[in-house]
Amino acid sequence: MKKLLYLLAFGLTTTLFAAPAPSFELIDTEGKTHKSSDYKDKIIVLEFINYACPFVKKHYNASDNIPNLQKTYKDKGVIWLSVCSSAKGKQGSYPLSELKKIQTKNGASPSAYLLDEDGSVGKAYGARVTPHIFIIDKSGNLVYQGGIDSKKSTKASDIESAEPYVKNALDELIQGKPVSKTKTKAYGCGVKYAK
Repeated sequence: MKKLLYLLAFGLTTTLFAAPAPSFELIDTEGKTHKSSDYKDKIIVLEFINYACPFVKKHYNASDNIPNLQKTYKDKGVIWLSVCSSAKGKQGSYPLSELKKIQTKNGASPSAYLLDEDGSVGKAYGARVTPHIFIIDKSGNLVYQGGIDSKKSTKASDIESAEPYVKNALDELIQGKPVSKTKTKAYGCGVKYAK
């Protein structure tokens, strides 16, 4: 009985702290517009990215950690959107022809790569670093924000022993459970917003 009460209280607490995610509308690298309303009843991952950041490199070409997560969860119906909030001319902003080469080299396969040059979406979500991850549940609520994992380093060798925050949150959502850790400290390079 105590366990049941604890689970009910935990579920209610988690629900109370879930808030509607800010809406977004951005264009991808193919010129297609993506709106948050396009993905009703879907789990969405927003991954704020800058391929030049060493913390991002740790999870891409040094380890394939994020490409593997992208593939695994896209296969389970999750929409994975990489969002670049770097202003034009700043680190992380690339000409489209170069960007496609970088994505291929890094093995990146998000559902789409979205351009947020004015930083409006990044600022609406409070994205501070790259990578900074936000997860939206099927009801449109923001249920996770923070780091990809618990090891704040640029070493790919630290991934295996890190607590995989994003993986755990997605697994819980897919299983119909509340996310147990809704907010963690994101680590990485500062987002290169326009001044």
